[in-house]
Amino acid sequence: MAKRGYTRPLRGNAGGTRMAEVAEKEQHGPDSEVGGIAADRLRSIVERIERLEEERKALASDIKDIFAEAKSAGFDVKVLRQVLRLRKQEPAEVEEQETLLDLYKRALGM
Repeated sequence: MAKRGYTRPLRGNAGGTRMAEVAEKEQHGPDSEVGGIAADRLRSIVERIERLEEERKALASDIKDIFAEAKSAGFDVKVLRQVLRLRKQEPAEVEEQETLLDLYKRALGM
């Protein structure tokens, strides 16, 4: 059994690099790397995602409140959503869709 502070060379040790890797892992503590995964880095990523998801929930709630405000002011929320969708598109794309819609409506006698 190896003593603390000593790392015995592993098989296939090319130039002592594997031994240095094992020694580095021991220096960072047992929680630093688990099963080949950097636990601290993983924890950081998960916590950042959790914070952003909380922010997304808060933003969704704010947007819902704004739609409720628009509705109480007499705006049609369904049409407002369509306007928002159109504003995200390129002008040429919007024009093409409107042309096709007009063509389809005329073909159906609308």
